[in-house]
Amino acid sequence: MSRRKPPDSPLFPLHPVVPDFALELAAKRDGFWPVAGADEVGRGPLAGPVVAAAVILDPDAVPDGLNDSKLLSAEQREALFDRIMATATVSIASSSARHIDATDILKASLDAMRRAICGLATATRFVLIDGRDVPQGLSCHAKAIVKGDSRSVSIAAASIVAKVTRDRMMARADATFPAYGFALHAGYATAKHRTAIDSHGPCSLHRMTFRPFRQV
Repeated sequence: MSRRKPPDSPLFPLHPVVPDFALELAAKRDGFWPVAGADEVGRGPLAGPVVAAAVILDPDAVPDGLNDSKLLSAEQREALFDRIMATATVSIASSSARHIDATDILKASLDAMRRAICGLATATRFVLIDGRDVPQGLSCHAKAIVKGDSRSVSIAAASIVAKVTRDRMMARADATFPAYGFALHAGYATAKHRTAIDSHGPCSLHRMTFRPFRQV
């Protein structure tokens, strides 16, 4: 049986894609400044809020190591969170499980992102948004960037702030609902979480329009 060998292309080395400030500077050249990045965390879990953050970085104090929050360790995210909060303009908003059930996860996510952007202490002229959708009701120009958290340091910073904030919220929720292990899985559908749901039923933080709840 023949085996396919990996391609040998020394002229085209694979470099990891890391975010930079190019998209922000392009907006500035077009006359839009300041520029914010926005991202959300928590669309997939069975429990807890979806959390959005908007960040305006100081171009003279961009923290080193910014990247998609999913590619960073918890320790790296915590350290970067502190640096972002100390040097940038930040706004955070969330939509609860009840809000998600009353609308849907996309609408609740975009609403949290809109509120985060509108809540910035310094009004942004342009916002770079991770994903394919732009929230309605913004008073600034906006552009959706697919995989934006790996292309823009502002979006990467927003993804870190949103992720750390949500993880902390779910860790606090663990003290109120210790049976579910929220501090360990942040509400995602792990085997331990599903077993706890089978044993104890859902709590007020669970999204009842998500499977497996909506089947019941």
